[in-house]
Amino acid sequence: MRQKYSLELRDVSIALDGNTIVGPLSFKIKDGDVVTIMGASGSGKSSLLNFICGNLPNEFSQEGRVLLNDNDITETLPEKRQVGILFQDDLLFPHMSVGTNLAFSIPQGIGRKERQTLVEKALADAGMSGFGSKDPATLSGGQRSRISLMRALLAKPQAILLDEPFNKLDSSLRQKLRQFVFSHTIKAKIPCVLVTHDIEDAKAAKGKIINLGIQ
Repeated sequence: MRQKYSLELRDVSIALDGNTIVGPLSFKIKDGDVVTIMGASGSGKSSLLNFICGNLPNEFSQEGRVLLNDNDITETLPEKRQVGILFQDDLLFPHMSVGTNLAFSIPQGIGRKERQTLVEKALADAGMSGFGSKDPATLSGGQRSRISLMRALLAKPQAILLDEPFNKLDSSLRQKLRQFVFSHTIKAKIPCVLVTHDIEDAKAAKGKIINLGIQ
């Protein structure tokens, strides 16, 4: 049976000033699976994520294609790609409550009552029922990270990119958040690309590991 939300990169190369920093690289991810991208600083990890989500700066040149759910999205505008991204900084809106932050990402066309139901379910899934009215500044680092993931998933992405989202957490919290993130991407049945420099993150993802800069 064909996977509904598969992510595929075909012969992707990224260059800067005539020097290839990524590729040629090809891989395909099934629903709920994770491919981990590792490499030293400057190896092109973030550039690869920018290529996938359509935000690669103009000074870079690129070749290859990115396909999502069998559709070629290489030339699609970033906001139309349905690719979510989670950074190491949570980027919650400080002027919005926790609940409003979550509601902000819900696609247009969903009624107010259903939106509230989705927000409450996301809070419950994050183990944070009753936190909807709170100021994001009052949350712990782990709570902010959980809300950031739930906000990304509420946008109904067909793929999600993780840009070192565990990097700033202590070891105990890092382990818990890894489990939380990967269990939810599996539940959402979407392909995931993880960028990290920590082999423990890669082991927790339980998927293919690609080391950039190693031929």
